[in-house]
Amino acid sequence: MSAKPLLRAVIFDVDGTLADTEAEGHRVAFNEAFKTWGLPVYWDVAEYGRWLGVPGGKERIAAYWRAHPELPPISESEIRALHEFKTRLYHEMVDQGAILLRPGIVPLLHSLSEHGIRVAIATTTARPNVEHLLEATIGPAGTHPFDVIVAGDEVPQKKPAPDVYWEALRQLDLTPAEAVAVEDSEPGYQAAVGATLATVVVTNAYSEGRPFPLACRILDNFMNARVLDQPDHEPISQVTATHLADWAGLRLPSR
Repeated sequence: MSAKPLLRAVIFDVDGTLADTEAEGHRVAFNEAFKTWGLPVYWDVAEYGRWLGVPGGKERIAAYWRAHPELPPISESEIRALHEFKTRLYHEMVDQGAILLRPGIVPLLHSLSEHGIRVAIATTTARPNVEHLLEATIGPAGTHPFDVIVAGDEVPQKKPAPDVYWEALRQLDLTPAEAVAVEDSEPGYQAAVGATLATVVVTNAYSEGRPFPLACRILDNFMNARVLDQPDHEPISQVTATHLADWAGLRLPSR
């Protein structure tokens, strides 16, 4: 019998996975942008959740306007400008420390580093959003551990298409059998599974209770985590590299 492949990389989503950026980050920035522009739109937590299935901020604005013809008309160029303004507001929030990494992320990154496992990012959000978050929470490029970052605007199609994952694997020079994806939402899960990656889903308030039938494990957090697909399982105090390898059926590299 051939040996199991080695786990050589873990590819993380960002929004909702590395950090709870959605409800108290992007949503707040969207609402402030709408208010500043004099637009009669306010997304409460539930309403914003209904539109998270549309990946990408510009795409989300456009979809919302199409669904609400009573709103003032808005052009593509105005959507781009509105989204750029919203992004500046979001960056200010991040730079002021308003967005934190999810509990357990930093110890998990340390565990992966101890085993020599590379870490990458495959996200729908724009690269500046990723860079601001990493610099504010971990450190600037060269000090944070992510040596591959692929953003949604850098591939032909955003999630739920698998393009960001295929590109991350290309830059890592790995096959899907050597990596694990960590996601929090249905579009991200679909993208990772579409790239034939073993996928761990760590839910949040917007995605808990959603079906993820092909996930190799479903949790509610990285620390003091409930195993949602095995309700009788004891909570996990801290998710580690060993857990990810076991769930994906892979081996850890020798230390």
